[in-house]
Amino acid sequence: MNFLGSIGISEAVIQFMLVNAILGLSIYVTLYTGMFTLANAGFMAIGAYTGVLLTQQLDWPLWAGVIGGMVAAGVIAVPIGLPVLRLRDIYLAIATIGFGEVVRIVLLNFDQIVSSLIELTTGERTRFALVNGARGIRGIPKLTETWHLVFFVLLLAYVLYRLHRSRLGRAMAAIRQDELAAANMGIDVVYVKNVVFVLGAMIAGAAGVFSGHLTRIITPDAYGFSQAVDILAFAVLGGTSTLVGPIVGGMVLGALPEVLRFMQQYRGLFNGLVLLLFIVYLPGGLINPAGWSSLWRQARRERSSQGETLPEAS
Repeated sequence: MNFLGSIGISEAVIQFMLVNAILGLSIYVTLYTGMFTLANAGFMAIGAYTGVLLTQQLDWPLWAGVIGGMVAAGVIAVPIGLPVLRLRDIYLAIATIGFGEVVRIVLLNFDQIVSSLIELTTGERTRFALVNGARGIRGIPKLTETWHLVFFVLLLAYVLYRLHRSRLGRAMAAIRQDELAAANMGIDVVYVKNVVFVLGAMIAGAAGVFSGHLTRIITPDAYGFSQAVDILAFAVLGGTSTLVGPIVGGMVLGALPEVLRFMQQYRGLFNGLVLLLFIVYLPGGLINPAGWSSLWRQARRERSSQGETLPEAS
């Protein structure tokens, strides 16, 4: 913490870096199973709104709100995953992007929909106001502390580490390698995919609750397509070969805007350039020893080939 503070990164930024790490792990579990899903922003929104309503309206403590947000996201993930996870690759990505947009639009119009239903059933016109449409929910108590996030990241990393070494984890790896071969080995592919999808949704829901109690304001537009891409970028930058990759990727991309504050309006451009360079030269991400080794060998070959051509040029 002292080192981060010495380079101009405040505790608030550290907290957002840790939230990003949680989001990176939420998409890591699906990518590890070979599923290219982009529904995490939608589940983050579900968790955020559920958790905030529980703490703000019912005075629940933060951890109860986190559990409530995770349960809500997981419950909604079950009926979504059953039909959607029959798709693969880009089709699965498009379908899950569509789910995220549906969540955003429902939140924008939720109060109006409920008001209309009340009028249809009772005949009385009423103005229902719970999520406040595009304005969102404001004045949220700042309940999230740094230790909450550190504890949750460590707990989550331990749970996922144990999961990898379990029977379910081996099934996840087998499905990623070859789904058809995994099915022929007796693995219930549909069941495993749905369990992993629900797990990723619950993790994203928890991140939404923590984030909502940091920003103190949540709006539907904060959980749109750009947020889904950002979550994917955390895993792409850090790498998905190990658990540490998405954590590092999320924290690095969380810190970059603050470190590059001096670049002002060019920060987004620089972030995109950094991400592009890593995709081209280190497709396995930052935490990928094999990728770094390959890059180092390639650089050595280029230097040696240049050294051999110099005498001929003279």
